Amino acid sequence: MTLAAIFGCAGPTLSPAERALFAEAQPWGFILFARNVETPLQLMRLTSALREAVGRDAPILIDQEGGRVQRMGPPHWRLWRPPLDQMRAATSPGAAARAMTLRYRIIAEELRAVGIDVNCAPLADLARPDTHPILKNRCYGTEPVAVIGAARAVAEGLMAGGVLPVLKHIPGHGRATADSHLELPQVETPADVLEAEDFAAFRGLSDLPLGMTAHIVYSAIDPRAPATCSPTMIRLIRERIGFGGLLMTDDIAMAALTGSPSERGHAALAAGCDLVLHCNGAFDEMRALAADLPPMTAGGEARAAAALAARRRPAPVDIAALEVELDGLLAGGAHGRDHG
Repeated sequence: MTLAAIFGCAGPTLSPAERALFAEAQPWGFILFARNVETPLQLMRLTSALREAVGRDAPILIDQEGGRVQRMGPPHWRLWRPPLDQMRAATSPGAAARAMTLRYRIIAEELRAVGIDVNCAPLADLARPDTHPILKNRCYGTEPVAVIGAARAVAEGLMAGGVLPVLKHIPGHGRATADSHLELPQVETPADVLEAEDFAAFRGLSDLPLGMTAHIVYSAIDPRAPATCSPTMIRLIRERIGFGGLLMTDDIAMAALTGSPSERGHAALAAGCDLVLHCNGAFDEMRALAADLPPMTAGGEARAAAALAARRRPAPVDIAALEVELDGLLAGGAHGRDHG
């Protein structure tokens, strides 16, 4: 049986205790952060050790968006400008989408080379004047049509490189003016406006294989619970947005949620999420989750199988040629002059 969870680990190598816990608990997959990353060789050994611990080709996730949110960086991996900056640097609307495809095809090549096969991108959150700075320059634009096009390009680039995309943060994080790592954002926007704008961006990407929820209260729809833990909001994601893929929580260790890790996890699963994402690598918290959380549901297992079936071996590609093309599509080149 597969535990309805994705776990992190504490450092650049797997401890004997972590190895034993993962072998027994059988989480669906793993997620890596900068604390887990040193060199390509070390990272290949870590991803191999994680899969060996569970005895299968478990998916391994990372957040490699570019800009502030990239866990792998120089000197071993490329540094990228923030996504919104790249979109604005494109020489035309057509160039913007093509540039995103190229960028994430190159990122996929770097991820696959070290055994990572899931990237927590694209974002379909709409950037607004008051979007919290923790998110704003990670977005792709301000209007649903442009954001859908850019996010689709990101997903295509990743999948062409053998890496599965994770659509986030469903059903939309752009109106949040608080940082969900630190507190629970409250969005007061009327439901019809959310439907026409924020939710519309995700509706246009509802066929992607994996998605991640937002820890945000949408008071016009469910004023009591954040989307991650709200049956009403998860039903909206499934039925009105139409997302049929494997649905994971955002990190349940964020301060936006309350209760123990197990209470948070149970609330998310009861609401209809398929998987609980636990990122900080805290061993005692993972051990509690392993003891308390249920296996994946039959529906979750089916959605997981469909997602993993979309993994494919990438065709050989000339990365240097892609970089040259990308440089030509962007003012300031592929990596820009300012990575702030």
